[in-house]
Order: sequence, then C-alpha cells, then structure tokens
Amino acid sequence: MLTVILAVTMTVPDLSAVERAYGDYLGYRVVERGQLSADLAGLWNAPALAGHDYLLMQPESGAPVYLRVVRQDAVPGFEAMKTWGWNSNEILVQDTYAIHEKLKDSPFRIIGEPRGLSMNPEIVAMQALGPAQELIYLTRIPEGKSLFNLGSAQSFVDRTFIVVLGGPDMDAMRRFYGEILGMPTTDPAPSTISVLSKAYGLPADTQFQLGIVRFPANFLIELDGYPEQATARPQRPGELPPGMSMVSFGIRDLDAVTAEFIAPLRRIEQAPYSGRRAGVIRGAAGELIELVEQD
Repeated sequence: MLTVILAVTMTVPDLSAVERAYGDYLGYRVVERGQLSADLAGLWNAPALAGHDYLLMQPESGAPVYLRVVRQDAVPGFEAMKTWGWNSNEILVQDTYAIHEKLKDSPFRIIGEPRGLSMNPEIVAMQALGPAQELIYLTRIPEGKSLFNLGSAQSFVDRTFIVVLGGPDMDAMRRFYGEILGMPTTDPAPSTISVLSKAYGLPADTQFQLGIVRFPANFLIELDGYPEQATARPQRPGELPPGMSMVSFGIRDLDAVTAEFIAPLRRIEQAPYSGRRAGVIRGAAGELIELVEQD
C-alpha cells in the first residue's frame, strides 16, 4: 500500500540551528516556511502546535523527499535511540568520506566513522547526531550496487531512502506493516548495530533482530528490535513526539486502511500534500505514520 517516503518530520526547539546545519553542511534548502495551520495540527492530533513555526527543506538534487522541522520545546528525558519509535533517517550521499571530513567541524556530532558494509564494502555508511539529537546515517551506494533497488545519490547529499523504526516486539512491527499496510517484509535476522550497542553500553558484538519492509523501489523501512532497557517515548499532550516525530508516506488508497486514524482525514493545501487527502495512524511501536493519498 505504501509507495514512497514523502517527508521526515522532526521537532526541535531552535529552527535556525537546524536550518544552518542542514543548509550549510548538507546542502538542503528551505522551500517553504511558515506557521502550522490549525488544520494540519489537527490532522496530527497536536493542537498545541497550531501557529508554531516550521520549515520544509529539500535536498540539492530536487528529489521530492522532504525534511520537515517543527518548533517544539525540548522534552525532558528524551535521548536519541533510547525510546521506541522512529529513530534514524538514512540519507544517500555521493562520498561518505568527503562528508565525514566536512562534518568534523560542524553542528553534527559524528558517532560512527565511515565503514563499508560487511555484505558489500562498496556501500559505505557513517552516523551522526544532529542539533536536535536526531540520528542520521549518511550512505554511499554506487550505481547498481543496491540489493533493494534503492538508487544512488544525485547530489553531494541527496534524499532520505531508509527510515529506521525501533521497538520492543519485532513480530508485532512486522505484522503491522505486513498485514495492516500490505507491505512485503523480510524475516528478522540477528545483526550488529554499532550505534545501538554504544548507546546502551553493550558489547560491540551484541546482536539485535533486524527486519526490512520493502518498497517497489528507492525506499525501505528498517525494523530494529530494541533492547529491554528502551522505553516508550515521552510526549506532552497536544504535541508531537520529540526528535524524529513522524514519517510521511504516499499511499494509493486511504479508504483501504483498516487501522484507526488518530484524527479525521483532511485535505491539506500546502506542500507536500498539494490538496490531497491525508491521515495519521500509530504503528506497533507507537510511531506516527502519516499517509498521503497519491494520484
């Protein structure tokens, strides 16, 4: 049922810090700025955010996959990778080693050095935390080297191509995306995830269950089984979850969705909706999933 990733939404206390970081170092440009309408805040069941400033940013390539940044005060107790929900945004780049050098003196904090994947050393990824404690992967995939037809960067730093969901119950996450949203999923397999091991103070060779939700092309969702120390994400009433709050996906038919929407469906005029219907559901790990009907 899901066709594309349209946007990654994150909440931050300082929009200008994110605009500078992603603009100056990753080449993202602001394509829209303003205040959240009551309609959009209502769609998200986040009425307290009506009137809050937001930015919509787009990669240098012009790909219609956006970063949406909403001003919201920091939530005490929130730490990157310590709670269930959306935890990482993976972005295509042309040269991981070059972006690593560029980020050494930047608002991003490098937490994972560039490293080739064990299954394919030509695919090189690094990890960093952004100014809102958001985790980003920056990954080079040479032309024709992706197992899942994910594409390659068309600019120095390009679009989101993977979003990572962490949760306590791998089977529940797989059932949700497989049965409720009709997506093909892989059997989970034990994998080492270095940034998770570091975040929880676990041995480097700790194994986590990892599964994949496949798209027709260009995108996928990674499902990570989080350790038992992880908890539900703290969230104030009427707001969005802190950090990486929500992921927006294209969908062919909203009326085919059997999950309960958190608020009535609405047509939203601004980008990236362009007058199309949208609704938001919660997944098995408590994550917010925004669904935008495609033509």
